[in-house]
Amino acid sequence: MNWDDLRLFLAVARTERLSAAAAMTRLDATTISRRIKRLEQALEQRLFEHTPAGHVLTDHGTRLLEQAERMEAAALGVQRSGSAAGAQMAGTIRLSASEGFGSRVIAPHLRSFTADHPRIEIDLVASSGFLNPSRREADIAVMLARPKTGPLITRKLTDYHLGLYATPAYLEGAPPLKAKGDLLRHVLVGYVPDQIYAPELRYLAEVDARLEPAIRSSSINAQAEIIASGAGCGILPCFIGDAMPGLVRVLPEAVDIQRSFWLVVPRDLRGIARIDQFVGWLVATSERLRPVMLGVG
Repeated sequence: MNWDDLRLFLAVARTERLSAAAAMTRLDATTISRRIKRLEQALEQRLFEHTPAGHVLTDHGTRLLEQAERMEAAALGVQRSGSAAGAQMAGTIRLSASEGFGSRVIAPHLRSFTADHPRIEIDLVASSGFLNPSRREADIAVMLARPKTGPLITRKLTDYHLGLYATPAYLEGAPPLKAKGDLLRHVLVGYVPDQIYAPELRYLAEVDARLEPAIRSSSINAQAEIIASGAGCGILPCFIGDAMPGLVRVLPEAVDIQRSFWLVVPRDLRGIARIDQFVGWLVATSERLRPVMLGVG
């Protein structure tokens, strides 16, 4: 059995789409499809069902996934031992983070890490949704909730606060906004309901269960720009809203929501020098930015 074919099988099993597996492995989808067919022929078993939702594992595929992940874990254990022994400060780190944290917190400060570690390459996947560290889609993840299962090392990275933001021009032309109940008469900007990828993002209901956004986007950065344009008001992380010229915080005492970011690393990556160094940098950076994250700096 060819390990390279198994590696591609793992990529398809974890992403459920050839296009996503192609992006992960940096191969084209046609090559991956051909290699999967070769693996199926070698095993004389069908591994995937092709559905509108993507490539879904068959029973044979599920059994192979368990075996392949054990092989992968063993290989990573060897890699970890070698890296720890040689203290190699080189290689690639794939980091998964929410769009807001990735683009507004990590990205502006990343140079302070890369300047000290020029041989370490960083893949920053900052998007709506998270790669799964349990499935080895990411080396490090910054998540909105602590994972309940999986061979993972987790710790709280930082708390952060969210508030209600608008432009002065919007507030001048809109109905009075003196209490939370007044928001029912305002244009709210928020998430597309069926695109909310984590329950921690359903915070409008914490303000008032009757509130619904009239302008919706799956992107927190797009929401921030819509609010900054004066089209409406909306809830933003303070590390985004406070940093945007032209936005003011509204009802800061009445609308003050707290959430947390969790740092997640696969257990078998503990001890790899580049991972440990980046985790240390991320923890220190988050601590330094704590006032910004809490909306008091």
